[in-house]
Amino acid sequence: MTWRILIADKLDPAGVAILQDEAELAPSGLEDALGKIDAVIVRSRTRISREIIERGLPRLTVIGRAGVGVDNIDLGAAEEHGVIVLNAPLATSISVAEHTMALMLALARRLPQADASMRRGEWEKSRFIGTELSGKTLGLVGIGHIGALVAERAAAFGMKILAFDPILTPEAITSRGAESVEFESLLGQSDVISLHVPLTNETANLIGKHALEQLRPGAWVICTSRGGIIDENALLDALESGQVAGAALDVFEHEPPRASRLIERTNVVFTPHIAGQTHEAQARVAEDIATEVLAALQGEKLRWRVI
Repeated sequence: MTWRILIADKLDPAGVAILQDEAELAPSGLEDALGKIDAVIVRSRTRISREIIERGLPRLTVIGRAGVGVDNIDLGAAEEHGVIVLNAPLATSISVAEHTMALMLALARRLPQADASMRRGEWEKSRFIGTELSGKTLGLVGIGHIGALVAERAAAFGMKILAFDPILTPEAITSRGAESVEFESLLGQSDVISLHVPLTNETANLIGKHALEQLRPGAWVICTSRGGIIDENALLDALESGQVAGAALDVFEHEPPRASRLIERTNVVFTPHIAGQTHEAQARVAEDIATEVLAALQGEKLRWRVI
């Protein structure tokens, strides 16, 4: 049997080549392909709603997410109709961890501001006095694959690592290079908090007004996981009051983010959801999701089944 697969979002050629060897790739867009494809592969741009899933039945049996987060897929509808949902949770881990450290260093050494000043023809050495990471406390909210890699890299900078992760045991957290603490304790002890959890009903607005008030005054907040975990209005208030000294955001509640006072803040470093955007990561994620989707279609054992 020849499987028919639609690649709805851009996929690295490494993954496309794997799929072409084993299946027929649908040339049309998602709307035209529904009902004629066995699987669809998406990234973060295309949303797979209940309506799309139901219009794809009965032929649609597999949805592959080329990346980690699956919040753009209606998991309830997929489970209800027996549609397998897969992701590729490991492929971008190194890239996201490195980007997290890059954002942390950008905050510490005020790199965006210094760069902008130079481009204006200025030479203001005394204005850009930075802060060392060595000796500071990093609080990781979530210490899964990415969080553990961040812990490893931050430790190399001489940082003390705390972590809160309700899924892992204290022993597991310790084995990943961090001291296990409760959420409130992490907020109060950390100079920097970095978020590495998925967006769920439990984590939506996790970093809101109450959590920000518990932060050590002058702390930094970094998020490379998902928009919506931080209440952006509450973060703006905390930045304006000085409770939070700086933030670095790669993800936003609305992408692209709407014009707001937050976007105008000069003590926030912004990047356009690019933490996983490296040549190496994109090749790995494409290969991983391609092989996993084919395995699902062939009834083989799966590594990363979400539903």
